[in-house]
Amino acid sequence: MKIAICPGSFDPITLGHLDIIRRASELFPRVIVAVMVNSKKKGLFSVEERAELISRVVKDLPNVTVEWSSDLLAKWTAEKGDCVVVKGLRAISDFESEFQMALINRKLNPELETVFLPTSEEYLYLSSSIVREVCSLGGDISELVPAEILEDVQKKLARG
Repeated sequence: MKIAICPGSFDPITLGHLDIIRRASELFPRVIVAVMVNSKKKGLFSVEERAELISRVVKDLPNVTVEWSSDLLAKWTAEKGDCVVVKGLRAISDFESEFQMALINRKLNPELETVFLPTSEEYLYLSSSIVREVCSLGGDISELVPAEILEDVQKKLARG
């Protein structure tokens, strides 16, 4: 049985991310949310903080665990065993970049497949960067992030 890997930077996790994770947990017997270090992005939260926040959010999903890595995804999944990457898609632009990533991951790890799940309609506009921008400008993010981490995000962005 394949392990579903839901990779991302999750800085912070949004309700859109959580929707994909929940749906993956219904399709696969085991799901690992993989908090990946992206050298191109300066994180709001450390990778360890992001993993802890996500752990709080997914605690009601018994087949979901959270790990983090600074390795290449293709290398990290090879060490995990029989895996499939699960990625959410919001728009055509997501498809272009995620398709490219899926191809390079399969080039580096020929056993690794990627499955794309279209986002739910209510989350088409949602991204971590939108959450950070709205919150930093004083907007209400209570319908954008899970309630379990709302205060953490607000406090972190209030500090600048």
